[in-house]
Amino acid sequence: MFKLARFLKKYRLQVIFGPIFKLTEAIFELIVPLVMADIIDKGISSSDEGFIYRAGALIVVLGVCGLAFALICQYMASVASQGFGTELRRELFSHIDSLSHSELDEFGTASLITRLTSDVNQLQVAVAMLIRLVVRAPFLVLGATVMAFTIDFKLSLIFVAAIPLIAVTLWFVTAKTIPFYKNIQKKLDKTARITQENLIGARAVRAFAKQEHEEERFRENADDINRIAVRAGKISALLNPVTSIILNLAVVAIIWLGGYSVDAGELSQGQIIALVNYMNQILLALIVVSNLVVIFTKSAASAARINEVLEALPSVKENTNAEPHMAENAPMIEFDGVYFSYHNNGENALENIDFTANKGETIGIIGGTGSGKSTLINLIPRFYDVSGGAIKVKGVDVRDYPLKRLRSMIGVVPQKAALFSGTVRDNMKWGKSDITDSEIENALKTAQAYDFIKELPDGLDSMILQEGKNLSGGQKQRLTIARALCRKPEILILDDSASALDYATDLKLRTAIKENCGDMTVIIISQRANTVKAADKIIVLNDGAAVGIGTHKELLASCGEYCEICLSQFSAEEIEKELQDE
Repeated sequence: MFKLARFLKKYRLQVIFGPIFKLTEAIFELIVPLVMADIIDKGISSSDEGFIYRAGALIVVLGVCGLAFALICQYMASVASQGFGTELRRELFSHIDSLSHSELDEFGTASLITRLTSDVNQLQVAVAMLIRLVVRAPFLVLGATVMAFTIDFKLSLIFVAAIPLIAVTLWFVTAKTIPFYKNIQKKLDKTARITQENLIGARAVRAFAKQEHEEERFRENADDINRIAVRAGKISALLNPVTSIILNLAVVAIIWLGGYSVDAGELSQGQIIALVNYMNQILLALIVVSNLVVIFTKSAASAARINEVLEALPSVKENTNAEPHMAENAPMIEFDGVYFSYHNNGENALENIDFTANKGETIGIIGGTGSGKSTLINLIPRFYDVSGGAIKVKGVDVRDYPLKRLRSMIGVVPQKAALFSGTVRDNMKWGKSDITDSEIENALKTAQAYDFIKELPDGLDSMILQEGKNLSGGQKQRLTIARALCRKPEILILDDSASALDYATDLKLRTAIKENCGDMTVIIISQRANTVKAADKIIVLNDGAAVGIGTHKELLASCGEYCEICLSQFSAEEIEKELQDE
């Protein structure tokens, strides 16, 4: 947790003065038993009503002042804890945004959401308790013990004996419960993941009538959390009874031994009452400490999880000061003996990929499921770094570009259409923030999306729900293509982004891109041979290796894997005719 203390820098005053105000309140609280002792010994014993009223008024003043200081501390604790949470969330979100795809894959979406919300909330509670109670509670324990020593040394030894026993109890509970709370947070990650999967895939769940199965999966995870929480709770539940037993036995000892001292005339009745009050103050303070132990135990687990994210470094290192010198006659894209392995686990997803793509060329990439098509194009904008070889854009290794400069040259349309809540215009501005409506309309026309947008009641101002839930699959794909075209990239990557389009619309789309984006290097990934057959160059991938590179007709004549794909989609007569037309 100390590693996260830097997020409290803006709130130094609250962190310093909040506990001071709380300590002042505690001092007032420690004075009250002494005043009560005087009321008993001086006021009641001598029937001095004036003294009783004056002492009573003093107790009221101490109470009012203590309340005022406590409220000021509470306000400061709220400001500091909420500010801490805001700063931490902002930093955590920014850091997550800087991580490479490898790290995001490793943590998982559900886990990152839990850390950004639940874990940060737990730390906010810890900060508030830190300012309000962490200093006050131990101070009351020590202060009450010191005050007891000013009354009677022998009876005060009871305080000294009780406190170590309580400390051992606190240590035992802390050591035993921390692992449980860490496990609970992991289970909460799983809860978030199951919930996310069910909300996103609600249609699939219902289509397969799997509601009961998913409910059972959620119930099992919830039962696991319940079981772990109960085990942690059973251990934590020992805290209050054990501390209460120890302190109440101490109170009994004070009254018993104190009775002899009163009979002997060594102590007054008021002093015994004061000692009992101080022991009760210690009891209440330690109850607070026991609750703090639980809070900080949970917070320690949350802090460890957040630090795990903040300490993760992106595997893709950016050279922000690089000034790439691009060659005019170099290919737009060049793969030079590229190898790639996810998490460097020794299993290559791509092996020895070599090809070039010139300005204005269309490159088709085709292959079976899991052949490495998406992996290959993810290396161009450096979503991942190559494990071996090099990828060059305009003659410059992509690792020598600042990421913003490199990605400004590339328009990527992902395999899964990703739209954001807001208007159509807002989504198009992701491609170019200062884009005009005319430019948006041109991009929509090229993407074959203009007609259905025009028919919407509000046109470009029509609202898109989260993830485009109010659009069909084909409409979402066309809008994501239009968004990529809005930035007028030099390289356009279409990752199977026309899979939901009918053949006629797919053909119109490819024709429009060819006509309107002639200088653009286009990379098309598709399962459809018909989509890539007109490309200037087709790359056939099989199990991460390029088993064929050439035009449609060249590959029909030379690449068995490409022929198999075509035979699964065209008749043998059509293929034979294409070979004869050559």
